[in-house]
Amino acid sequence: MALQIYNTLTRKKETFKPLQPGKIALYVCGITVYDYCHVGHGRVLVAFDVITRFLRSQGWAVDYVRNITDIDDKILKRADERKVPYEELTEYFIDAMREDEARLGIARPDQEPRATAHIDDILALVNTLIEKGYAYAASNGDVYYRVKRFAHYGQLSGMNPEELLAGARIGVDEAKEDPRDFALWKGAKPGEVAWDSPWGAGRPGWHIECSAMSKCCLGNTFDIHGGGPDLPFPHHENEIAQSEAANGCTYVNYWMHAGAVRVDGEKMSKSLGNFFTIRDVLEKYHPEVVRFLLVGSHYRSPINYAEDSLIEARTGLERFYGALRDYADVEPAPLEALASNPHYQQFVAAMNDDFNTRVALAAMYDLVRELNAGKGDPAKSRADAAALKAMGNILGILQADPVAFLQAGEQGAISADAIEQLLAERVQAKADKNYARADEIRAYLIEQGVELEDSRGGTTWRRA
Repeated sequence: MALQIYNTLTRKKETFKPLQPGKIALYVCGITVYDYCHVGHGRVLVAFDVITRFLRSQGWAVDYVRNITDIDDKILKRADERKVPYEELTEYFIDAMREDEARLGIARPDQEPRATAHIDDILALVNTLIEKGYAYAASNGDVYYRVKRFAHYGQLSGMNPEELLAGARIGVDEAKEDPRDFALWKGAKPGEVAWDSPWGAGRPGWHIECSAMSKCCLGNTFDIHGGGPDLPFPHHENEIAQSEAANGCTYVNYWMHAGAVRVDGEKMSKSLGNFFTIRDVLEKYHPEVVRFLLVGSHYRSPINYAEDSLIEARTGLERFYGALRDYADVEPAPLEALASNPHYQQFVAAMNDDFNTRVALAAMYDLVRELNAGKGDPAKSRADAAALKAMGNILGILQADPVAFLQAGEQGAISADAIEQLLAERVQAKADKNYARADEIRAYLIEQGVELEDSRGGTTWRRA
């Protein structure tokens, strides 16, 4: 099956046709680094990490670019609040972002441009837009984009430019020709961080940063542009307007947007008190449980983040790790060796269908059932385990030791050392024929969410 991608621009799935055979140029809007990454950021980061992993597993040469916005009004406001240079603030949160990524198993992009390293590219792009009549320098030191000059404005988001005009307002301190116009360059106020420009000292607007960085890294036209659910308007709409006006050609062929994260059915918001950073969640849950929750739904579908959702994610992972418990020494199968494996074929077909991880996981669950049922054939079981691990690698799961994962507790749970001590005491109680104490220990461990399995070889345990 040929690769199918849902294109936000056309609002339908399309057969993917690369600009260059075998190659994919991918740009994803990254993080504005003024705070810790939240679960919504994690959703986007994991989604495009899985997409990139799969594409590469199928032989595509992917040039994955994900930018860092390191100059922005929010950054300057936060730096001022903390009384630190903005560079110090952004470096701190870039390091924090990379720590979160590493814990969630998210690979670094091939290119990670920062806005402040592309000021010259931004200035050149703004100047081109002015020369072509798509932008103008205003009396307040700002440079604005003329929305009415771009005939296709609203094509990505479905926004009607005339309706935008009806609902827009111009502030008393603005010098726009049209209330819909947006800033390409912001004139600096006294004491603000600024760069020199032909229009006076200032800093870039948010939208122009991505147009300049993507052009620098991938060229005037590239294959795929991705981002979060809040970006089609105005950010990506404005990127299209800027880039196509300046460059005179199609900006992006396929637009992809990840779904939103909701918390107990509501939009995640600091004002509602339901805002969770990635590191908040990882204090309580195993990183793979969080990743599995994010991978378990199709990337375009909304995810409901709730306690029950995380418990369900852990239960799903335990099914995989339970099947792999006796195969910790088995290496993932080379993908070329799985070409005739029906479960892998189903997995690939699902991923080629707009990266449908939910259906891909269903193929893996089918393999788990087969693995659990076929333990009388050691060679086949080991081959099934190798296939399961290979598919897990593509999704970035099943990376832990099975026994270690099954025995890993969440915060506040009885520790593994305490469990082992109780099991040793239970063994001694049985040897002393103190069966009441042995049963008491077993009952206590069950209360603590620990399941025991007695066999001739001894007792094994796992978290319930």
